[in-house]
Amino acid sequence: MSSLGFEEPTDIQKQAIPVFLKAERDLIALAQTGTGKTAAFGLPILQNIDPGSPVTQALIISPTRELCLQITNDLKKFAVEMRGTKIVAVYGGSSIINQIKDIKSGAQVIVATPGRLMDLIDRKAVKLQNVQVVVLDEADEMLNMGFREDMESILSHTPDEKITGLFSATMSPDIRRIANDYLKDPIEITIGRKNTAQQNITHQYSVVHAKDKYSALKRIMDFHEDFYGIIFCTTKIETQELSDHLVRDGYSADCLHGDLAQAQRDKVMHRFRHKAIKALLATDVAARGIDVKNLTHIIHYHLPDDIENYTHRSGRTARAGQKGYSIALLHTKEAYKLHQIEKLAGVRFEKYLIPKGEEVIQTRVKNFIEEFTASSEETSDESKAFKNEWIWPLMQMSKEELVQRILQSELKKITAQYAHSTDLNVEERPKEKFGKSSGDYGSASGSRSRTQGQRSRSGNDVRLFVNLGKKTV
Repeated sequence: MSSLGFEEPTDIQKQAIPVFLKAERDLIALAQTGTGKTAAFGLPILQNIDPGSPVTQALIISPTRELCLQITNDLKKFAVEMRGTKIVAVYGGSSIINQIKDIKSGAQVIVATPGRLMDLIDRKAVKLQNVQVVVLDEADEMLNMGFREDMESILSHTPDEKITGLFSATMSPDIRRIANDYLKDPIEITIGRKNTAQQNITHQYSVVHAKDKYSALKRIMDFHEDFYGIIFCTTKIETQELSDHLVRDGYSADCLHGDLAQAQRDKVMHRFRHKAIKALLATDVAARGIDVKNLTHIIHYHLPDDIENYTHRSGRTARAGQKGYSIALLHTKEAYKLHQIEKLAGVRFEKYLIPKGEEVIQTRVKNFIEEFTASSEETSDESKAFKNEWIWPLMQMSKEELVQRILQSELKKITAQYAHSTDLNVEERPKEKFGKSSGDYGSASGSRSRTQGQRSRSGNDVRLFVNLGKKTV
């Protein structure tokens, strides 16, 4: 497996692989995306497959087309030396006729989205009576997307004697009910704490006026020139408008939302995975199932209404042991939500001060100098084409004068946007800060830091949240 990049198994792989290899008990695995789940179930499943039998022996169900294709591609890489093993992906938005042909030609492993698999079951185009193992990947996402009935119907079409693996980032009551109804005496493993965000993510927040949110977003992207991330919005309209504004202002951005055709969505994701797009704007629904490596930032243009969505959002960065940043961009009336997330998700938020204009300028000039001095000294084909008479005026300058001219030219471009910028940070009033009393989390105007905030908290405070219904007479 070293040829596939496997050196040391991840925690989920160490615990899940032996369970699947023994094939004696069901499994509940609570782990974030990006922890190596696909290999945790995929490798032992392939090990136990009989390539000499063309019947479907393993069924893997995932919530979205993107995740379905990703799992399929990974399994095909794992099985590259396993002759006779065929893995077929079935999902919506593609020809069902071709998928039926692929299944009928023999598919030991089927990776499917719930809706398309139900279509195939209704058409009697897929036979599941010989399935030995079923995996429900990102089961919590499938429930969030309304696939509960499909999941239950699919499981009812599989044999009673099988191994079932349920993978989820969170353990909600609905997930527990599915497990109780369809899993027999399962082994339960947890990577990290239940319903918590990943520990190698730095969770931060900024408070600005609502009218300054877009400007604050641009400053974050300008200050962190290595920015490669997802910006979560609330509505399709907001997602499209923000994307249009960023592109208009010269940023490499695009968006995902429910109004995009599948071909458009595929094109956007292809460009994003290959970093032709550095900022992807998306709604929670549109971003489900997205798994992109090496994301540096997650920006919450608005915080989600529930803790599970926050966990899923932030978990898209800091994959496979890497570090990442999750920044909540808040206006003054949203700050109260942070305490709820801290309590339920087990995270601590640091105050992130939106960079001032001069800080952005200094950082970008510094980065320009570092990139300029680190560039290759080899003469490119383009520079060879320059005529000597074009270069001659530059050769008449001293080294100091040439460096000064280059810096002045670059500085002029950089300062054009930030020459007269103002501080966008808002001083939080005590009652706004996490919805708690003054002093609970320290001063909002403490030392300026991009990676660490200062807080203190009394251990004797108790905060109660009460939802009052509306009585109908």
